[in-house]
Amino acid sequence: MIIDGVEMRGIEVGDAAGLADVLARNRAFMAHVEPWRSEVFYTEAGQAARIEALLAEGAAGRQASYVLVEAGSGAPVGTINLGSIALGPLRSGGVGYWVDRAWHGRGLATAAVEEVCRIARDEIGLHRVEAGTLVDNLASQRVLAKAGFERYGLAPRYLHINGAWRDHVLFQRILHDDAPL
Repeated sequence: MIIDGVEMRGIEVGDAAGLADVLARNRAFMAHVEPWRSEVFYTEAGQAARIEALLAEGAAGRQASYVLVEAGSGAPVGTINLGSIALGPLRSGGVGYWVDRAWHGRGLATAAVEEVCRIARDEIGLHRVEAGTLVDNLASQRVLAKAGFERYGLAPRYLHINGAWRDHVLFQRILHDDAPL
């Protein structure tokens, strides 16, 4: 997938330095929607360890992780993950994403969510993808609505964000109604 000069591809350990840089630049901007992170998280070593863990989860079939990179330079501008993948009769997963502040408003998050839903349906065989946003994260809620997600509930004190347990609005997208394979 390429949109507005950005492509989505599988995340690699070689992305660690670029991700550390973009995450550090966006740290203050994303603080109100992200859990607390240690200083190590914002380093190349911290990102390499995180990516290695994501890749191990991917090899076990529980995670699919992607990076959004500028097509020319290869510089990361965001990530998207499909995690908590459950097969069997549930066939579900949860999506999480973020985009560099400088790239907001260009449709990147929506395009990435749509592509991950396609992968979830066509390549993994999932029936459903879910997501949660802070109650006041209207931008992320718009992304999900544009990508075909429906609001289905509210989870009180769902995640510890910015120093407190925060309520989240829950969304889902049903990908198909076929029987599980």
